[in-house]
Amino acid sequence: QVQLVESGGGFVQPGGSLRLSCVASGSGFVINTMGWYRQAPGKQRELVARYAFRGETSYGDSVKGRASISKDNAKNAVYLQLNNLKPEDTAVYYCMLVVGGTGMIYWGNGTLVTASS
Repeated sequence: QVQLVESGGGFVQPGGSLRLSCVASGSGFVINTMGWYRQAPGKQRELVARYAFRGETSYGDSVKGRASISKDNAKNAVYLQLNNLKPEDTAVYYCMLVVGGTGMIYWGNGTLVTASS
């Protein structure tokens, strides 16, 4: 079993920045992929950024050039830096992890980000 704990959400003014953190805990698992998705009211969950632990990164089209994902292998953590926030970035941001070998997918409980003046 894997637990994901997110932190860093909140209220941000348009043009501002935020940094989200996600730490995975549990035992006996290897991370294949870890990253962030988001879901705005009335919309489908979409990719923000993800990190394959072989090194490749992927970003959603709506955040390219404004988002940066990083990781700390020792802490089983990923971080999302999102700059120049727009009102349309308002969403619940979910941490996601894919376990290597089994392919099981785990989700965090989500952290709300509100970009508004």
